[in-house]
Amino acid sequence: MEPGWGITCWGHYERTKFRCTRNHRQPLGLCSPERKIRRRPPWTFAGTWSGNGKITVKDGTSERIRCRSTNSAKGNALALSMRCASDSYKFDLASDIAAEGATISGSWNETSRGVVGSLSGKISGSNITATATSVGVTAALSIKTSGNALSVSIRSPGSEVSEVSVTMARGR
Repeated sequence: MEPGWGITCWGHYERTKFRCTRNHRQPLGLCSPERKIRRRPPWTFAGTWSGNGKITVKDGTSERIRCRSTNSAKGNALALSMRCASDSYKFDLASDIAAEGATISGSWNETSRGVVGSLSGKISGSNITATATSVGVTAALSIKTSGNALSVSIRSPGSEVSEVSVTMARGR
């Protein structure tokens, strides 16, 4: 237990922890509600992830795809690296993202095809929604975490690969 924590007070409908001050200017009995400690949003996405999903190509056909993602976060920066392969397709995506409050911006590249571009969007807790752009390519990107699951959705109608949808588990 952290110093200063642990006094339990009862409210009308729920149990709430309070943090009591311990300085000479305030009596010990003065307490303030405990603030929930939230992980900084970029840390939510950090780690090694692997799983599978579906890739859909321009003509509408789809097949199973396997992916592995290694992501790191430092401060308000997030580096994402995702490698995926199916029977017919393979791609390597990497991006460097900076968060300023709820706004994100950065760059991305797909090394197997030599495509680079920029991205911008929003981060909210464990959700990223962004638009990735390059010459001739625009894609909607959604990345979400929930517990030990990371879901990635990339939609780029009209492109060679029109949609990728993957769910991965942490540490596999």
